[in-house]
Amino acid sequence: MSVHVKPEHTATAESLVAEAHANDGLAPVDIDRFWQDQEIARADPFGADIPQMPLGAICNWECVFEELDIPQQWERYQRDGEWRAEVGRAYNDKSERIVGRRLLDERLPGASRPGFPAIKQLHDIFDMENRWDSVSQSWWLHTSADGPDEVRALLDRVDGRLDDLRSFLLPDGWDDERDRLMADGARPPVYRGQRGPVTFATSMIGAQELIYLIADEPDLAARLRDTILRAMLGKVRIQDEEAGHTPETAPRGFSFADDNCALLNAEMYEFFGFPIVKGMWDACSPGPKDSRYQHSDSDMGHLVPILARENMTGVNFGPNVLIDHIREHMPTAVIQGVLAPFTYSRNDEVGIVAEFLRDFEMAREKRGVVFATAGSINNGSRLTGMRLIMSAIQRYGRYDA
Repeated sequence: MSVHVKPEHTATAESLVAEAHANDGLAPVDIDRFWQDQEIARADPFGADIPQMPLGAICNWECVFEELDIPQQWERYQRDGEWRAEVGRAYNDKSERIVGRRLLDERLPGASRPGFPAIKQLHDIFDMENRWDSVSQSWWLHTSADGPDEVRALLDRVDGRLDDLRSFLLPDGWDDERDRLMADGARPPVYRGQRGPVTFATSMIGAQELIYLIADEPDLAARLRDTILRAMLGKVRIQDEEAGHTPETAPRGFSFADDNCALLNAEMYEFFGFPIVKGMWDACSPGPKDSRYQHSDSDMGHLVPILARENMTGVNFGPNVLIDHIREHMPTAVIQGVLAPFTYSRNDEVGIVAEFLRDFEMAREKRGVVFATAGSINNGSRLTGMRLIMSAIQRYGRYDA
């Protein structure tokens, strides 16, 4: 069942879906015009003269398996570059016919410039192992401390690393390889995105344990919070310097993905999570138009007023956190969403259109919404479903109508 839609939205959606099925499943759309208008709309979702609501629910590599009727082989897709390129070509042949675009990268391995040696990540600083899980077919961070005593010992080790963080983060031979690649015009990556503080901390010590730590050991929880922020700021500074940036020339903006932030009530989040995101945005996004972005595909509507203090520029929240609630607190944020990912991945065609109609109704007056999933675009999301959204946008989602 679609999320929070009106009966009239469902009725209109049923009509468009029936029209699509009468045309071999292809919803009616002027593809050339759609993509021309999409380019205009995506450039400024708040624009007074944009022709339509921009589309963000664009199918990606995760959608190839069901679309092409092949077994889900996530690890092979990541590791086998030649097979990935072959699958990409097959998928693109289909996407070009259905939505008018080749959506995936078809380049063979080695077609791009060689990358820099790997720089350690934030989870490495906190002794968290990132392992591939064959059951979930994804990478998982594993806890590195169990209970307050182990948290204290972990933070003692981290404090020692932060005294010489550059030596810890950068691999052997870094300086020579950096200089060689930079002489060829390449730049090392900067650090401008991170699992959000609650998700990161729950991965480190466990979800229930974080809640207990904040409630029962607030001083230790505050030390953990402050150490995470200090490590992140140090990582930003070091990677900026390695890329040749000064504080004046460094890229602006920082983004978080904090699915687990909904686990904390407002008081706990204000104590633990908010100081970290605020500290990072103060450092990396000091200007009013600098990117301050958060994704969290969870029921975290109770945290929206707190995050709103930071003058968010972009958000992607859970499918139950609707546009009207976000817009009330965040008047200038571009809202990515809020199509429920399961509506898309289950190919619930009526639900897809009904949720679009709901969202356009809420967005029409103030705009600033990109119609995207409230979270990931998952396997099962179909190219015909994407075309259905394009048709709905062109028929019912035009601001110039």
